[in-house]
Amino acid sequence: MVLLVTAACGAPSPANQEVAAPEAAVEAPAEDAVAEETGPAALVEDGAYPVTIAHKYGETTISELPERIVLVGLTEQDALLALGVVPVATREWYGEKPGAIFPWAESYLGGAELPVVLSSAELNFEQIAGLNPDLIVGLYSGITQDEYDTLSQIAPVVAQPAAYADWGIPWQEITLVIGQIVGQPQRAANLVAEVEGKFAAAQQHYPQFVGASGVVNSPWGYPDNYYIYGPQDVRGRIMTNLGFVIPAEIGELVGDAFGASVSRERLDLVDLDVIIWLFNTAEEGAAYRAEPVYQQLNVYAEGRDILLTADQPLYDAMNFGTVLSLDYVVTELPQLLVTALDGDPATQ
Repeated sequence: MVLLVTAACGAPSPANQEVAAPEAAVEAPAEDAVAEETGPAALVEDGAYPVTIAHKYGETTISELPERIVLVGLTEQDALLALGVVPVATREWYGEKPGAIFPWAESYLGGAELPVVLSSAELNFEQIAGLNPDLIVGLYSGITQDEYDTLSQIAPVVAQPAAYADWGIPWQEITLVIGQIVGQPQRAANLVAEVEGKFAAAQQHYPQFVGASGVVNSPWGYPDNYYIYGPQDVRGRIMTNLGFVIPAEIGELVGDAFGASVSRERLDLVDLDVIIWLFNTAEEGAAYRAEPVYQQLNVYAEGRDILLTADQPLYDAMNFGTVLSLDYVVTELPQLLVTALDGDPATQ
């Protein structure tokens, strides 16, 4: 079946769209975990400091709990909020949400003041310096050596890890590193284990996912190209966390990046067991599916393509792919996949 649900490319640069708030499936932190009520210092675990964190541009040692964290990555606010810490500043990706806080994370603010939102464009070093940070964090980012050097003149910096592509750090790693930063490594590990357990439960409940081929795509580059998210992208990892396999040919095509732009003449690469498209609008998705080259695909003929658009909460939740948003994903996405995998275009 074709599932027209309605999401976008990613930076990652999805379009700026407002979406309805999903019902929070993840419980807000207990009262003793809200930073405003007890203070983050009360949550610091024994022996948490000092901690040294390796990253793409070296190592950064943190000797005590940072009090003014500025984020130059795009999604780290969710892990911070899940651990009861509100950053001084976040960085706009898309959506223009107050404080760059999306619906699934709003309850974790605990009444705290919204973060300042940095531009999604070039970093404004003067603005960042004016925020008086004692730590700058850019895990889900692509900050350059020059940017790192300049930021390091303002405050210590934890950049993206060297082990992954820029914007390719797994959600688990973001959560664990943030846990180290705020002195809550065990609590962060518990949060990761909880979400991983939900993915494992989904695999057990839907064994047809395990070993099936599937990818997430964007029409980014239309009409000449489309975009495939690879194994190092958060959207690709959602598929593999559910048990799907991204074909080796796609992994080789993407290489060390988080995705790859591909000529529409090679749509055959995504003629798989199931594919998910992230479109801005339903009209955009319908126009894409009407193209003769697309209608030659088996995945089209058998209705095994899922179309998400930017007015759906699942669009944002998949793009972010964080310890908070993934609870919504693992709750809502599996049934769409089940219906698509039945290969019957008539099912809805």
